[in-house]
Amino acid sequence: MQCIATRDEWMAARLALLASEKAETRMRDENRARRLELPWVAVEADYRFETPQGEKRLADIFDGRSQLVVYHFMFGPDWEAGCPGCSFLADHLDGTLAHLNHHDVTLVAVSRAPLEKLESYKRRMGWRFPWVSSLGSDFNRDFHVSFSEAELASGMVRYNFEEIPADRAAPELPGLSAFTKDGQGHVFHTYSSYGRGPEELIGTLMILDRAPKGRNEDETMDFVRRHDEYETGAPQGVAAE
Repeated sequence: MQCIATRDEWMAARLALLASEKAETRMRDENRARRLELPWVAVEADYRFETPQGEKRLADIFDGRSQLVVYHFMFGPDWEAGCPGCSFLADHLDGTLAHLNHHDVTLVAVSRAPLEKLESYKRRMGWRFPWVSSLGSDFNRDFHVSFSEAELASGMVRYNFEEIPADRAAPELPGLSAFTKDGQGHVFHTYSSYGRGPEELIGTLMILDRAPKGRNEDETMDFVRRHDEYETGAPQGVAAE
């Protein structure tokens, strides 16, 4: 049972936490500035994607803007549905589109599943954000979010900028990458983040972090279901003792 305190005791503990929260905010601001200072790398590969409007190159899916953010959505070619965790994150994307687009940023999800599977799952979930297929392209492999059977059998794969044991990996893993395009149409890779890196995109988790029981999980996001798979009826939870 959580400690019960007087208002004065609560205030003292809250002020101590506030000092730590402010330090965290300042550190986040510093990291944001360092992120913007990262050098850019020219993208030389001619990546092609299947889109509802036909085949497009990487430069084309910027959709007339100079900045592109790609969410590497886990959805393998043989899968019948997208990853529940990626679906959880994707539930938060549609509300950002108008704001991002009017700030010169295009947001696109990319998966290796065939376009028809992506479109079908997108309709099921009720999403609007752009989603394209990289099937037949080396895009996912080059950005270290898809791994072949041979790579997984080798014992080690490269993910999140380090070599990790293959038994901690999977054929598809999540991530986020950013790109920019200059006036001549040249594309540059500016940033990538993997693992829990894109977690701040998930507003539900940010709210839960401020709820009395937090995320209330035994393993990372073990409570998450696709939004049409939660059981109806009483909210799930743990009764207070």
